[in-house]
Amino acid sequence: MPIPKYDEMMLPLLRMLADGGEHPQRELADRIADHFKLTPEECAERLPKVRATYLRHRLGWAGFSLRRAGLAENPRSGTLQITDEGRKFLASNPTQLRAGDLKVFPAYAAFVEKMKSEPDVKAVGTQESPHETPEERIEGAFTELNETLVAHLLSQLAKVDPFRFERVVLDLLVAMGYGGSFREAAAVTQKTGDEGIDGVINEDRLGLDVIYIQAKRWKANVGRPEIQSFVGALAGKKAAKGVFITTSAFHENAREYAAGLHQKVILIDGRRLAELMIEHGIGVAEEHAYSVKKIDSDYFDEA
Repeated sequence: MPIPKYDEMMLPLLRMLADGGEHPQRELADRIADHFKLTPEECAERLPKVRATYLRHRLGWAGFSLRRAGLAENPRSGTLQITDEGRKFLASNPTQLRAGDLKVFPAYAAFVEKMKSEPDVKAVGTQESPHETPEERIEGAFTELNETLVAHLLSQLAKVDPFRFERVVLDLLVAMGYGGSFREAAAVTQKTGDEGIDGVINEDRLGLDVIYIQAKRWKANVGRPEIQSFVGALAGKKAAKGVFITTSAFHENAREYAAGLHQKVILIDGRRLAELMIEHGIGVAEEHAYSVKKIDSDYFDEA
């Protein structure tokens, strides 16, 4: 099943605290995983940009919300314990406790009002997606911006002239660690007038192995015949490795054919090309950088 949202964890989590003991986060994570019947793969799934699993991350925010509502407290770092207010709430036999329900608790309402009074700060639970944690909202915004950037890069690549496209591909390969410097890579690559690159590049700076490259700035998708022609070129040069790059996409028959080859042939479509350019800083520039910090519990636990 999908990993539950943080506020879907709140009521089960509070019930796990009903015995009044101090419960470590690790124990609670295991019990929440059992409660929602999560698989080991789901428990291990991580946020793309945050060094935490979705399970532990959302559990942490569930505990934070319970504490802000006065239903739980952390007597020691990394633990949770129910409060008298939490026991009183459970005694009412609740069937639901979601983010929107927290405002009925005076402690949480006071927290929200305090946060609203802070300049440029919004209270937890007042955003458009109250069931997502702040980090998840940041991840979503980052993904949206990245998708827009991919689209813009593909639009630019479709308009560049063939020689500029050759430079783009070479810059990327060098940034990825192939060919040494741009001058070394350009010296090895052979121009053929094929609207892109059709040649070889050193796999390493010593030239211990080479990779055959073909790049096509196409609008139409690349099919199996083009890959077969590329493989024939590989055989003619006694090459065992090749990379076929296109600004468009590959037909499924092309991918199936490449997957069954004894040579190592990598297919890079337009989307993957744009993603690699973003990853290695080719044709893009950093506009903003945000550093998200959290409490260092070890620092406060030191004697």
